[in-house]
Amino acid sequence: MSKISQNSTPGVNGRSVIHTQAHASGLQQVPQLVPAGPGGGGKAVPPSKQSKKSSPMDRNSDEYRQRRERNNMAVKKSRLKSKQKAQDTLQRVNQLKEENERLEAKIKLLTKELSVLKDLFLEHAHNLADNVQPSSTENTTNSDNAEQ
Repeated sequence: MSKISQNSTPGVNGRSVIHTQAHASGLQQVPQLVPAGPGGGGKAVPPSKQSKKSSPMDRNSDEYRQRRERNNMAVKKSRLKSKQKAQDTLQRVNQLKEENERLEAKIKLLTKELSVLKDLFLEHAHNLADNVQPSSTENTTNSDNAEQ
């Protein structure tokens, strides 16, 4: 059988560390942090956040109205900025589509031009090859004519 022992030692910030070991099996568990008392544990709240929550603002006060007005202006500004960014993006998309169409038309034109030039080159090369062969046969026909 395995024997498990637990030791609780005071830790940092009012927390206890529980050490657990399983002696017989040779396994050790990772120490776990647990709160030292009730209500302990939780995230520390910065003082600026604590003061806002501890004193709720009166909705009729000037400070509240000023904060709401500033917040409303910030929201409007953010929404306008977002709308402008969306319009800019849409405009850029349209520009890129037009450029893409123009480039595709240019590709088609250049492909046709390449095809025409290839055909001309092959025709010229074929004519050169034809001109070379008859000249060698012309010599034989000329010599044949000379013999007669």
